[in-house]
Amino acid sequence: MEMDRYASKRFDIEQEDAIDVAVLEAIPFDYPGSTPEVVYETDEFTAVCPWTGLPDFGLLVIRYQPENSLVELKSLKYYLTSYRSVGILQEHAVNRILDDLVELLQPVSIAVEAEYKERGGIGTRAVARYERV
Repeated sequence: MEMDRYASKRFDIEQEDAIDVAVLEAIPFDYPGSTPEVVYETDEFTAVCPWTGLPDFGLLVIRYQPENSLVELKSLKYYLTSYRSVGILQEHAVNRILDDLVELLQPVSIAVEAEYKERGGIGTRAVARYERV
């Protein structure tokens, strides 16, 4: 059968330890106690399916209320780019990004949202949230 030749086709997939958390850098926020919402958005976020290695492309939006720190943007770009070949479920990616940014920034609140392009007729939107209690 024609489809059988694809059964063993796989692309190289990196494990989650390839995500470069060490590149993330926090910079001081000079207005603690104020209530701005900081929003970063990129339509270039990509990771790969952990089973097939096929790419998942998504719009990624990070919204947070800082306390004492902001994420340095170049470091965030390098961090997000490190996901490019990582095999990670779409729903797991937003949680991993959230966890890494909460640890770095200790924000008042943060939400990480990804809206992935359709594959097989199904689009995915995943949101992870943190709010300090």
